[in-house]
Amino acid sequence: MTAADAQAYCTAYTKQSGSNFYYSFLFLSKAKRQAMYTIYAFCKAVDSAVDEPPAGSNPKDELRRWRRELDAVYGGTPTLPITVSLAHHVKALSIPKAYFEELVKGVEMDLSNNRYATFDELSLYCYRVASVVGLICLHIFGTTSPRAQDYAVSLGMAFQLTNILRDVGADASDNRVYLPLDDLRASNYSEKALLQKTYSPEFKMLMQQEATRARQYYEKARAALAALPPSERRALIVAEIMRGIYSRILDKIERSGYQVFGPRISLSTSHRLAIALSIWLRS
Repeated sequence: MTAADAQAYCTAYTKQSGSNFYYSFLFLSKAKRQAMYTIYAFCKAVDSAVDEPPAGSNPKDELRRWRRELDAVYGGTPTLPITVSLAHHVKALSIPKAYFEELVKGVEMDLSNNRYATFDELSLYCYRVASVVGLICLHIFGTTSPRAQDYAVSLGMAFQLTNILRDVGADASDNRVYLPLDDLRASNYSEKALLQKTYSPEFKMLMQQEATRARQYYEKARAALAALPPSERRALIVAEIMRGIYSRILDKIERSGYQVFGPRISLSTSHRLAIALSIWLRS
């Protein structure tokens, strides 16, 4: 498979996903946009190996296969469309292999963990499946300074916590609880009530606490961004578009009174595009 064929596969794969991230990619140069399509395709495919495994497959075997392909990416012998394209971009952008290894470890945690006793435990998961992706993207954006890394880590945490809040009901249906159990106890809201999707004042108090934590990470990211020189801030415009979209999803969750046991809270395509264009124009 040629690099061009592999890139076309990753581009189509990403466009079909309907991800919020797609709308921010539109504001990148062609080369950077192609790199983002490929990174997204890899992350999505690895995640799907566990969350949406092919019929008859074993998720552990699938992750072993992706680890072998990751070794092949850095050894110069990839065999899959996504990894053929990935090999091209990681070489051009000098993206460390360790980031991708951490991502696979994070996805693998879903095979053994469906509860998190404390936020410290949950934060490792969030770092691996979200913050690490931000660190990868810094290599595409062209800024990898320590302060930019602080920004990427905090923003990844904020995004993942927002996703957790939005998906509380769907995760409960799968017997998964990503809200820290000690927070449930502190709010006098039981695990059983969560699995039964019981809406109550205690649940609302719990969700308010978790939303506040997510807001704190958005603020940490904003403060880290403000400390960067103008050239680095401009380089992070795509990440800022994502911050705009995800923070508004959190706004919508809060305005709903944390009604997350029904239809998934989201933004319309036109709303996401409007946010993206507004932030890009301001930059």
